[in-house]
Amino acid sequence: MIMDFLRGRGAASGLVMAALALAQPARAETIDIVAVASHPPIFLWVKTLSEVFIPAVDEALKGSGHSIDWTEAYGGTLAKAGGEMETIEDGLAQLGIVSTLFEPSELSLQNVSYVTPFGSDDIALVLRSVDEMHDQIPGMRQIWEDHDLEYLGGAFGLEDYMLMTKEPVPDLAALKGRKINAPGAAVNWLENTGAVGVAGNLTTYYNDIQTGVADGVIVFPTAAAAAKLQEVAPYITRTHFGAQYAGGIAAQKSWWDAQPAEVQEAIRTGVRAFEAAYHRDLETRVAEAYAQMEANGARISELPEADRSAWAAALPPIGLNWAREQDARGLPGTEVLQAYIQRLKEAGTVLPRDWSAE
Repeated sequence: MIMDFLRGRGAASGLVMAALALAQPARAETIDIVAVASHPPIFLWVKTLSEVFIPAVDEALKGSGHSIDWTEAYGGTLAKAGGEMETIEDGLAQLGIVSTLFEPSELSLQNVSYVTPFGSDDIALVLRSVDEMHDQIPGMRQIWEDHDLEYLGGAFGLEDYMLMTKEPVPDLAALKGRKINAPGAAVNWLENTGAVGVAGNLTTYYNDIQTGVADGVIVFPTAAAAAKLQEVAPYITRTHFGAQYAGGIAAQKSWWDAQPAEVQEAIRTGVRAFEAAYHRDLETRVAEAYAQMEANGARISELPEADRSAWAAALPPIGLNWAREQDARGLPGTEVLQAYIQRLKEAGTVLPRDWSAE
């Protein structure tokens, strides 16, 4: 009987201990995340990742039992320009900004805005269009997943591109013989215009123009102002090449799939906060950039609409050529091109050329 009594007390004690354990809050879990971006925080997309996205994720996790220990690796400390995708794919970072404009082959479908020049100057429309197409066209997500990446959204982009030159460009004819710096695929925007495209990037533009390697540059206003390009190319011609999708926030997919639902949702909350802040702050920065350059000697003019239309008509079928190249690789290039142009048209964009048509 004594033994039965002791066994009874032991069982009861075990039940009490189990109940107490269940009543205790789960031990908080700290997750280590390296966030990567190849550019320094002077660029708005990196600044917004650091100052808006990360705090929004932390706030969303409060009370969830999870927290994040962030390591922020920006400005080439972990990935050089164009190296973010590989850095995340290899697990050296868990998430970050992936600049798709530096991945014209691996993330080719995301570069559709660069093969449709003279498109929309509405950056919000361009970013929203490409973001939503990721849910409309499975191949756009698959191209990320092929590199073990989960595209989370947070589209960032570059405002309406323009032309800056040493001498005025009052019309299309004035381009003849000019050597123009252009980034990546934008070199194609100069074909059949009489100008000579010279590949370059933000780190080379100033010196190239100053030393005569180039007579001007195709560039976006906020970068031009930051680089003080008006000092060497004071003539700004607003050609309205259009705003451009340049990338978004991605995570290593194998890492992402292993995260708790609360953490995934908190990160998505941060992405939404990033999008709202980026759009709002970019508009302010563009206005400030033009004002700053004009105050420091820039002379701003508009390319006549007739010359803009003639320029677009003179170019080869950039969009169709690109789409066919993607189709030949087994990617939905034609579908992406048609969907993008259709979205611009539905939003009321007047295109000087339909890049999806012969």
